[in-house]
Amino acid sequence: MLSFINIFRLVAFLEGISYILLLFIATPIKYLLDDPQYVKLLGMPHGLLFVAYIAFAFMLKKDFNWDTKQFTTVLIASIIPFGTFYIDRKYLKRLN
Repeated sequence: MLSFINIFRLVAFLEGISYILLLFIATPIKYLLDDPQYVKLLGMPHGLLFVAYIAFAFMLKKDFNWDTKQFTTVLIASIIPFGTFYIDRKYLKRLN
């Protein structure tokens, strides 16, 4: 059975992977090889995962007793490459 924390960890992991693929594979292919197909393929799933990550963060803020600094760190990590992996290790893994 999946708890909210496990779902959030899964969404964070998938969001991080999709962001890395989008930034470091799809975008260079788009601009260097003039092939936007991979950005189109990865863009929508990444966007949905990003929104889900932010929504879960807001839903679980109270449950995890995050102060403003911790919550801001969780939110900002979603726009930094590899940031969601840091959040999982620092904040989420110990709550599981």
